[in-house]
Amino acid sequence: MKRRRFLKIVLAFLGSITFFSFAYSLVKFLSSIPAAGAGDKKLLVRKADIPSGSARNIIYGNIPVVVLNRPGKGFIAFSRVCTHLGCLVDYNERKQVFLCPCHAGVYDIEGYVVSGPPPKALNVIPLRIDGGNIVIG
Repeated sequence: MKRRRFLKIVLAFLGSITFFSFAYSLVKFLSSIPAAGAGDKKLLVRKADIPSGSARNIIYGNIPVVVLNRPGKGFIAFSRVCTHLGCLVDYNERKQVFLCPCHAGVYDIEGYVVSGPPPKALNVIPLRIDGGNIVIG
């Protein structure tokens, strides 16, 4: 086999791998976009399950969510996905902050960035109170 033919085969192989890796990433990204009407589902959580100052982690659709009962302010729900690189934040009840374990991002109980690399606040998930339940979505 001549050197020119060998190089053409190697370059075609490497080009194919590059193309398919980009195509696979694009397909995965496009398939993760929620379809129209996907947010129409409702999720019920009992208010009694979340005492004042504590939080509860749930899954709403495909989104990890934390429902927080803020002392004196009521309930709020946030996406647990850090706005920096997508790690899941955890609520620290003692300090009343959300901590990102990946790069030490810190959010307050309103979801705003206190310190670290996150570029913006946590995404708020809409909720409403209906009697003894919290309706998410």
